[in-house]
Amino acid sequence: MASSFNTKYPSIDDLRNKAQKRMPKFAFEYLDGGCNEDVNLHRNTSELREVQLKPQYLRSYSGSSLKTKLFGMDYDAPFGIAPVGLQGLMWPNSPEILAKAAFEENIPFILSTVTTTSIERASEITEGKSWFQLYHPTENSLRDDIIKRAEAAHCPVLVILCDVPTFGFRPRDIRNGLAMPPKMSINNILQVLGKPAWALQTLKYGQPNFETLKPYMPKGLDLKQLGKFMNQTFSGRLNAEKIKPIRDMWKGKLVIKGVASHEDAEEAIRLGLDGIIVSNHGGRQLDAGESTIKPLATIAEKYGDQITVMMDSGIRSGSDIARSIATGAEFTFLGRSFMYGVGALGAQGGEHTIALLKAELQQVMEQVCSKNVSDLPKHLIK
Repeated sequence: MASSFNTKYPSIDDLRNKAQKRMPKFAFEYLDGGCNEDVNLHRNTSELREVQLKPQYLRSYSGSSLKTKLFGMDYDAPFGIAPVGLQGLMWPNSPEILAKAAFEENIPFILSTVTTTSIERASEITEGKSWFQLYHPTENSLRDDIIKRAEAAHCPVLVILCDVPTFGFRPRDIRNGLAMPPKMSINNILQVLGKPAWALQTLKYGQPNFETLKPYMPKGLDLKQLGKFMNQTFSGRLNAEKIKPIRDMWKGKLVIKGVASHEDAEEAIRLGLDGIIVSNHGGRQLDAGESTIKPLATIAEKYGDQITVMMDSGIRSGSDIARSIATGAEFTFLGRSFMYGVGALGAQGGEHTIALLKAELQQVMEQVCSKNVSDLPKHLIK
């Protein structure tokens, strides 16, 4: 077991429970919740865990390797850290903690446009290896400037987000004042006072801000003005006319995240994208939609030889990673799991979560006798 593994927290559920005790209620519920009635949030994991793998015990076997090649880069495991907005609100300095852990453990880290460290800082921490996820701006000049910054920071992969044409309806966030425009209440302040570790870390690292967007934001915005700025600055609905200029401008690998249908997969291929991340935004956008594993199976079977197919949403363990890859994903990403890790263990949370997921995945591969990650689909029980 890796030295970074804390035996007090041998599962993601353990990390979640610890994080809940250390984070203010409004911050934990922002991380933990889905949308509407949380139907698709729970469906994501429950339907993924219906996937079964076939073990093979009576055969020669020399061990398993988690190493995976993706877009010409060699990674030490077939999973990475998904983009998450407002990370510093959930745990102070968390995007930098996770970027550092990803770099040291050689897995990809994706920075969100609306998280709390900048493109440049993430690139500095990862020596130019962090990916960047773009929320599409309303103004082409802003879009172009952000993309140029990602290029100057040597980001190898640009991820464009397609599943936020509107913000999900999230009752918890509305109650907690985290809808747009956000507002702080007496309850929020009392929650902060009850979580001294979170409060002290926030004092140390400062109030979280949209660091990548700072150059474009008027100074001195209050919370109401911030909400107006965000609504005016971003247009989440993508189409071919918006994607084509990005494809022309971006010379690196281009991935679209949020694909959940054959039609969108076909369009991504037609537009010359390099990869898709089959995702439903962690169940935070469309409660009436499918779980992510359902479209993954058919999309990977039909289009896997034409475009790199990846997956996030609902993955909570190494076993879930194995199930996703066996079903057709070439690579996987996790968001909440890593934030639980940082919420629970602070600066050690990123490396611990990576070590935990590696250990779980290694155990599954050894059980089913899968020498390489790419062998996992051979063990899928259909």
